[in-house]
Amino acid sequence: MRPSPLPAPPTEAAFALPGGAVRRSLLLLGRGIRSEPRTFAIAIGASAVYGVGLVASGWALGRITDRVVVPALEGGQVPSSHIWWAGVVLFAIGLVTAVAVALRRVYAGMAAFDVQAGHRRRVTRQYLRLPMSWHRRHPAGQLLSNANADAEAAGGVFVPLPFAIGVLVMIVLASVAMLWADLVLGAIGVSVLPLVLAANVVYRRYMSPAITVVQHERAAVSDVAHESFEAAAVVKSLGTEQLEEDRFTTVTHRLRDANIAVGRVRSVFDPVIDLLPALATLAVLLVGAHRIDSGVIGTGDVITTAYLLTVMTFPVRAIGFVLGDIPRSLVGHDRISRVIDARGYLTDGTAGLPAHGGMRVEVEDVTLAVPSFDAQGERTTAELLRGVSFAVEPGQTLAVVGPTGAGKSTLVDVLARMSDPTSGSMRYDGVDARDVGARSRTDAIALVAQSTFVFEDTIRGNVALGDDVEDGGSAFTDDEVWRALRTARADGFVAALPQGLDTVVGERGASISGGQRQRLAIARALIRRPRLLILDDATSAVDPLVEQQILAGLREQVGDVTVILVAYRTATIALASSVLHLERGLVVDQGTHPELLARDLGYRHLVTAYQRGRAEREAGR
Repeated sequence: MRPSPLPAPPTEAAFALPGGAVRRSLLLLGRGIRSEPRTFAIAIGASAVYGVGLVASGWALGRITDRVVVPALEGGQVPSSHIWWAGVVLFAIGLVTAVAVALRRVYAGMAAFDVQAGHRRRVTRQYLRLPMSWHRRHPAGQLLSNANADAEAAGGVFVPLPFAIGVLVMIVLASVAMLWADLVLGAIGVSVLPLVLAANVVYRRYMSPAITVVQHERAAVSDVAHESFEAAAVVKSLGTEQLEEDRFTTVTHRLRDANIAVGRVRSVFDPVIDLLPALATLAVLLVGAHRIDSGVIGTGDVITTAYLLTVMTFPVRAIGFVLGDIPRSLVGHDRISRVIDARGYLTDGTAGLPAHGGMRVEVEDVTLAVPSFDAQGERTTAELLRGVSFAVEPGQTLAVVGPTGAGKSTLVDVLARMSDPTSGSMRYDGVDARDVGARSRTDAIALVAQSTFVFEDTIRGNVALGDDVEDGGSAFTDDEVWRALRTARADGFVAALPQGLDTVVGERGASISGGQRQRLAIARALIRRPRLLILDDATSAVDPLVEQQILAGLREQVGDVTVILVAYRTATIALASSVLHLERGLVVDQGTHPELLARDLGYRHLVTAYQRGRAEREAGR
């Protein structure tokens, strides 16, 4: 099944939360609850039932103390029915509370994980929307951290949230019950909540900057680790293992220190939150004993108040969990918001392209400028392409030739619409590229990039890619896969593999050579029968003879396809219908290979450099 086209860029308000810390915290919680209303409703409802159950058990214990326990201790006669009813009431309350705890834990976990999954989907969807120019400005380790650690942190506060909301219900009911039992003891119990809130104000002041540092250092660790893994061959060949180890040690020590700083803050805050209900309970017992001795209240009233404060110790702690996790969640949310709110992605139109035949490509006065810095460090722009104009007729092959840094790969990005030009226009079959729908464009154009990527999958999976399964069947038959492999001159080595098409090639194609990976990538493009095939030096690791066989076979196997290729080898360039000589982002000349050899001195010097170097080496022997 072909992947569905990317959804249109969002038009909703910014994902970042406006306002101060309190407002942003409330908006964060409200947004998360609205994203999963049913799951949160069950979790919060179950938590509220749990709170009601705790208050009911405290009230019941007070009544049982006055009517059963105290009379029994004083030697009076207690009817057996009172004892049975006391047991039944406590059992019923305990059963309801146990069911509520189970529901709250299950659905609170589901809700929190769903919120985190939603953040990850938003981030990764935005990664797919944003152009390559944006990705090149952001390290891969940072992007991994945004999609993983930051998305997880942004949803972390929702794990204890349903419990904390249920606790608020319990606090209201418990406050009423304590004040009903005795105003003095109730006032002592109710005083716990404002003290918890005051402690949190101080806590947030220290925790928010500490958490910001931790999330930043997590991204730095991911970035260094990713670079080291990606450059494993370079590190081992140059013997710089110690250098990489030192780099990783430095960033991990910074992360360790940042986490220790967070731990220090929490080590003060957590005991304070635990201490406040305990102190209140102690005060209730001291004051309550005096008031019982004075005959103002009964023993059951003290038991009710002390029990409620005792059982509230952990539930009130849940409020501390939420208040403690909010700073970390806000920091994580801010970091993913910078990705989700990033703009500059390419918008698509609705126009379609013909399904068959070669594509006509027209490039008119295209200029592409990117941000840069001058020698003084001032922000400026650099033009990678300047006033580029040319046309390629359907079924023709255009070779793009130029020295390193000429802008060839940049031009390829524009042709495949991986990025839009700063000025000028590009048309597919006379239709402006920006007006063409994404699905229509990707159906008609295939790009084989300079850096070949092979997935850790089978040969079949790498060629068919996202189109390997459709309604339980295969979108591409094995015959079609083999036909594409033959055109890419990859059928020979695939047939020799132990499991043929079912051979898993390993991470990044570690079990096959660079030339074999390039041929797999070409087969991946050809199986979709594109109308425009763009090869960005896609055969550089392939033997020159095989390269010519691939290019010659395109016409025979694929049909009247338009081919634009970045080439260096003279034999390859000579196969093209026309040649575009590019230098410093400018079109120097365009024509056939013989025409440019005759009139373009720079082109002749460029394409004959290898032969001249070889001749000079042979002459020096």
